[in-house]
Amino acid sequence: MVGRLICFVAGVLAISGGLANAHGSHSSNQPPSEDWATRHMMEEHHIESFDAGSFFMLHDYDSSGSWTVDEVRKTYGLDDESNSGVSEPSKQAAVRTVFDLFDPGNTGFITREAWLKADADGLRLPDLGFGPGHHGDMEYEYEIHHFEKFHGDDAKEEDLTHPEDIEHFRRHDEEEAAEMRLERLETMQLVESNIPAKFRRNF
Repeated sequence: MVGRLICFVAGVLAISGGLANAHGSHSSNQPPSEDWATRHMMEEHHIESFDAGSFFMLHDYDSSGSWTVDEVRKTYGLDDESNSGVSEPSKQAAVRTVFDLFDPGNTGFITREAWLKADADGLRLPDLGFGPGHHGDMEYEYEIHHFEKFHGDDAKEEDLTHPEDIEHFRRHDEEEAAEMRLERLETMQLVESNIPAKFRRNF
């Protein structure tokens, strides 16, 4: 499933080269990278070769032609649970660092043109110490960081016994249980006598 998505993205963006054999860790306890974008692409997308334009397009989540503050936060994984212990001021300072580099006119956006010019001038995304930029959903992060590395397409249910597998399916069960509770609540009849008097309409 994820493999097909990666191949599709690679084809659409005309990214040359193959998928990396090395898989990234969810740990952010790695030494800072001088080329954070390359680390991000290898660990989060399993893509080795790319150009500045394709990197920009892949992380322009709304296809607007520019990066917003929220898109930079997402790319760096600042709102991912792996960075839940980082203070909001630290996250905002990190975003400002990126915008200071790639938005010299202080417009509040990083345009594709500004990005390409900065890249041609040798400017690179800094490693801000927040890890490789986990920005996929729960399923994507599990598959790209664990399932592909330890199991593969021919894995059977009985093979999925690693702590990461157990935690992943525990979270799935929690989500399904929450959805079922919500569905039950939505189908319940409203009993007027159960509503506190102060919230009832007086006709």
